[in-house]
Amino acid sequence: MENQANIAQDQTAATAWPVIAIERASKGSLVDKIVAVLTAMIAGKELRVGTKMPSVRLFAKCNGVSTFTVVEAYDRLVTQGLLSSRRGSGYFVARQDVAPQLAPAIAAGPAAVDALTPELYSGVTDALPVGAGWLPPEWYGEDTILDAVRHAMRIPANRLRGYGHPLGFPALRQHIAATLTDELFPLDAEQVLLTHGATHAFDLVLRTLTRPGDTVFVEDPGYSNLLSLIRHHGCNVVGIPRGAQGLDLEALAEQARRTQPRLMFVNTVLQNPLGTSLSQAQAHRLLALAEQFDFWLVEDDIYRELAGKGEASLAAMDGLRRVIRVGSYSKTLSPVLRVGSICASGSLMPELVRVKMLTGLTTSEVNERAVYHAVTARPYRRMVEKLVAQLDAGRERTIEALADVGMAPLARPRGGMFVSAGWDAAPTQACNGRTIADEALRAGILLAPSEFFLLRPSETIWFRFNVAYAHERALRTFLRSIRSSHE
Repeated sequence: MENQANIAQDQTAATAWPVIAIERASKGSLVDKIVAVLTAMIAGKELRVGTKMPSVRLFAKCNGVSTFTVVEAYDRLVTQGLLSSRRGSGYFVARQDVAPQLAPAIAAGPAAVDALTPELYSGVTDALPVGAGWLPPEWYGEDTILDAVRHAMRIPANRLRGYGHPLGFPALRQHIAATLTDELFPLDAEQVLLTHGATHAFDLVLRTLTRPGDTVFVEDPGYSNLLSLIRHHGCNVVGIPRGAQGLDLEALAEQARRTQPRLMFVNTVLQNPLGTSLSQAQAHRLLALAEQFDFWLVEDDIYRELAGKGEASLAAMDGLRRVIRVGSYSKTLSPVLRVGSICASGSLMPELVRVKMLTGLTTSEVNERAVYHAVTARPYRRMVEKLVAQLDAGRERTIEALADVGMAPLARPRGGMFVSAGWDAAPTQACNGRTIADEALRAGILLAPSEFFLLRPSETIWFRFNVAYAHERALRTFLRSIRSSHE
């Protein structure tokens, strides 16, 4: 009977719902265009408060788009407060005090710059990778890594049978547990699960702890790939503003009261893209809010080895009761090795392992052996110290080079790979981060604009710069030409 009622509701909605006019030939993603049209319809009172939206399936069928496109468009409208999501009931118009221009072609969100995604993550681009998340190979200590890979390839013959340990290579898990026990908090090797990098870890956490319709908090701005991943799982993404002073905890508390989040992803140390770290006081307050509103905290801790000693650690403060720590070696060794980790409570670990095995079986023991041999080798600690010194010098050169073209940092980074900086100018349809990034790519320069990291529209034009590449003359020449052409 319930299924028949849902079908009847969809049929009723179909008779009253027009097929929207999507300008498919114009620039911009389908998600942007759907959001713009629906925003205009809400503002024009064609869709009034309380109106039930067509189901994702029906909307996709009527308008000839994929269900994933509709989910992302609906979720973007939920984030903007225009729609609300009720589990088991669908999506409804939530408010109408909005102008149609709130969803222009430069609307925030990763979909606005999907065309840049392959270059930003593939590493095979010929463009100057100013916006990318990797460092030059020579910065990582090539000899140590290559020696570790050669050592790992001499894997014992008996290890070529089967798939490996479900939790991952035991020696590496024991090393991670011992290192974290010495430096942050007591940890057993059975509480460590190895993954194909941090993004795989995020995916496993989402698969394990969330269901479609759940609310997930992220930092805004934050890690771009994570936003699309959360939407792919059918969850509602809510951005919590983060700036030079850290997280807006008052906004977090208000959103938690309204939306009852299931979990939140947070970069405690050297946040991507700002490079800032949470204070001890903010970390304690964040844990208190997670306790008060009963949601999980997923601590993205992949930059900790690049930070100074004594930075706040949610996992250490909490003891892994409601914190899940995600680590990775992509920033200190090489992203090619694809080895990450999840540290979680013993009660949560069996379900994480089950989901890992269901979705991809075990991870690569060869890669994990290579990482183990690299991080336990005598030169590793000196290699990381040298890397930190190179990043510190590169960051100062980057800030100086950007100042030369009139760009100021959004926040003063505490360390790490990135400086986010821009001009104090409002984006327009003709000149915004996306259009400048498109122009830069044609000039052989790969930029990461603000639209790639924000859920809300950007108030200024800014980019995330990789400090290993951002002092190059070609970049300064390009940025200077952009500035002069729009003055």
